[in-house]
Amino acid sequence: MNIEEKLLEGHKRACARLISMLENNDKEAIDLIKKLYNRTGNTYVIGITGSPGSGKSTLTDRLTKELRKKNKKIGILAIDPTSPFTGGAILGDRIRMNDLALDKEVFIRSMGTRGSLGGISRATWSAVKVLDIYGCDYIFIETVGVGQSEIDIVKMADTVLMVTTPNTGDDIQAIKAGIMEIADVFAINKSDLDGADKTKMEIEMNLDLNEKKDYRAPVIKVSAIKNEGIDELVKKLEEHRNYLENNNRLEERRTRNNKLQLLKLVENELMEIIVERSVKEDLLDNLSKQITLGTIDPYSAKDKIIELIR
Repeated sequence: MNIEEKLLEGHKRACARLISMLENNDKEAIDLIKKLYNRTGNTYVIGITGSPGSGKSTLTDRLTKELRKKNKKIGILAIDPTSPFTGGAILGDRIRMNDLALDKEVFIRSMGTRGSLGGISRATWSAVKVLDIYGCDYIFIETVGVGQSEIDIVKMADTVLMVTTPNTGDDIQAIKAGIMEIADVFAINKSDLDGADKTKMEIEMNLDLNEKKDYRAPVIKVSAIKNEGIDELVKKLEEHRNYLENNNRLEERRTRNNKLQLLKLVENELMEIIVERSVKEDLLDNLSKQITLGTIDPYSAKDKIIELIR
């Protein structure tokens, strides 16, 4: 069987290989996604974000196990920091979910950020499409955890779960507008610690300030390590999905996200063309030097580069 047949039959290795090919911008893999794209649109993507140490990996593990009780096929994309030596993911998240890797209906992939800002990998969107074709009912994207730049996850997820913890400054972090606006559900993890009620109250007070929204993000106290509150959290995630579907918001949200991804694909392609052509003519280096010497301004230099693709 070729990689296409293996992917459609649910072979994990074929799925992993195709994602690796897409990470390397392999033309064969891109052509395969083009061919099979009509099989996408059946999965539900949940982005899990929050600062480092908030317990995102453990919570992802618990949520996956809860959904597996309902016989759901799960894909997990754990975005890890990139190794400075190999360029690959550090694999911290995958190690913490090691027991899930034995489940035939759970696919786990660690992906390095490879310099991408925003808490997600450049190839994450492509990996989501592969897992969609592969037949996952749910896909969890766990971001690397870098604070407010995590907002890129909203461009890819159907539901965004913000994970925070008591007494670590996360309550203040959550109040920041960028994070507050992207979260559809809040989970206060390690809620057995003192300060959980205070954190919950502060988040809810800030949610109350936004009176224009017809949907109010729920705030749930959980303890992933003790497996407490997970069933309630799954219920709230499903309620948000129902809200989107019943109010025609899911298609609207996916259309917006696809528009952003399309622009990103075009941007990446144009950037590669510009760099390739400018390198051939030493244009980029020459213009940069001229800007330093003050013989040309950056805006005029930009115009000269843009002329390369006109």
